[in-house]
Amino acid sequence: MAEAYIIDAVRTPVGRRGGALSAVHPADLGAHVIKAVLERAGVDPALVDDVVFGCTDTLGPQSGNIARTAWLAAGFPHHVPGVTVDRQCGSSQQAVHFAAQAVLSGTMDLVLAGGVQNMSAIPIGAAMLAGREYGFDGPFSGSKGWQERYGNGEVSQFRSADMIADHWDISRETMEEFALRSHIRAIVAMDEGRFDAETVPFGDFRHDEGPRRETSLGQMARLKPLSEGSRLTAAVASQISDGASAVLLASEAFVAAHGLVPRARVHHLSVRAADPVWMLTGPIPATAHALRATGLSIGDIDLFEVNEAFACVVLAWLEETGADPERVNVNGGAIALGHPIGATGTKLLTTLLHELERRGGRYGLLTTCQGGGTANVTVIERLS
Repeated sequence: MAEAYIIDAVRTPVGRRGGALSAVHPADLGAHVIKAVLERAGVDPALVDDVVFGCTDTLGPQSGNIARTAWLAAGFPHHVPGVTVDRQCGSSQQAVHFAAQAVLSGTMDLVLAGGVQNMSAIPIGAAMLAGREYGFDGPFSGSKGWQERYGNGEVSQFRSADMIADHWDISRETMEEFALRSHIRAIVAMDEGRFDAETVPFGDFRHDEGPRRETSLGQMARLKPLSEGSRLTAAVASQISDGASAVLLASEAFVAAHGLVPRARVHHLSVRAADPVWMLTGPIPATAHALRATGLSIGDIDLFEVNEAFACVVLAWLEETGADPERVNVNGGAIALGHPIGATGTKLLTTLLHELERRGGRYGLLTTCQGGGTANVTVIERLS
C-alpha cells in the first residue's frame, strides 16, 4: 500500500492584527516557510512536484494564485507549479489532503502544502464585501436555488456560534473558562519552549503575539456581547491574525531514494459536511466518519487539535465525541494563539506533529470547522 510521509513542518510565529507581520506581503510570508521547510528537510527545491497553498479572501496581494507567487518570491525554479485552495478555515488542511492524495495516487513524489493569510492587510470577508461593487450583497445573493432551500436568513459564523451555544446550552461563563484555559495553556507552552522547534522567526519576530498574560475571567465578564442577547464576546472567539505555515510530504520511493527520515505518515484523511447555516458543527460528523473509517476509537487518539473558531465549537465537539479534554488543544488554540485562516490547517498540523513527538504519542487528529458547513479530518501517525 502506498504511503504519504510527512518529512517536516514549520510555521511562522502568529502576529496579531496590526502586529509584527501586518505590513509583510503575503507572498513573502509564504516564501519564508517554503524556504524554511525545504532547508530543514535538506531537499532540492527543483525536485518539488507541486506547491499547494491555502488562502481565503484572495484579493490584492493575496490574489493571482498566491501559492505560485510565494514559490517564486522564494527564488525557486520556474518549472515548479503552484495552486491555491479555498476551503475557508480549512484551506491549508485541504492543501495537505490534496498533496497527500497526489502522493498516494503515485502521480507525484514530493509536494509542498501550506497556507498563508495576512488578515491585517485583507480583512476577513473582504472578498464577499467586494462583491457589492458588482451588485451582490453576499455569496448567496440572487441564487434562487439557495433561497428556495435556505431562505434569506443570515448565514454567518457568528449566527452559527450563537446557535451552537444555545442548542448545547453552553453558558457564557463556561466559554470564558475555556478561553482562559486556552490562554494559560498557550503561555505555558511558550514559556516551556514547546513552540521553538516548530516556528521559524521572521526577522526579529520570534514568538506568537496572541496570548494575553493579563487576561482573567473578571476581564472577560466585562466585555459586551457580539450582539444583543448573544452569549458570545470577543474573548471566546478566535483572534484575527497573520501568519504562514508549510508541510513537506513525500512518497516512500522518494524517501528511500534520498535517504530521508519521515517524522510521520498520513494515516487518514477525509472531509464531511453539515448544514451550512449551522456551519461550525461540521467537525462532529466528520470526526465520527473518520473514526469509523479507520477503526480507531476516540480513546486511541493521543492528541487532538480542534480549531477554536469559538469556544462553543470545541465544547460541543467534546460533548458529542466524548474526547478527553486533557488531550485537546493542549498548547492552547486559536482563542489564544490566533487564526490566520488560510494558514491555520498546516499551522495546527505542525503543532500536532511536534507535540506528538514531545510526548511520545502515536496518533494525532486534526479537525477544523469551515464556512459552508464542511470539516476536514486528518489523522497522522508519528514515526520518529
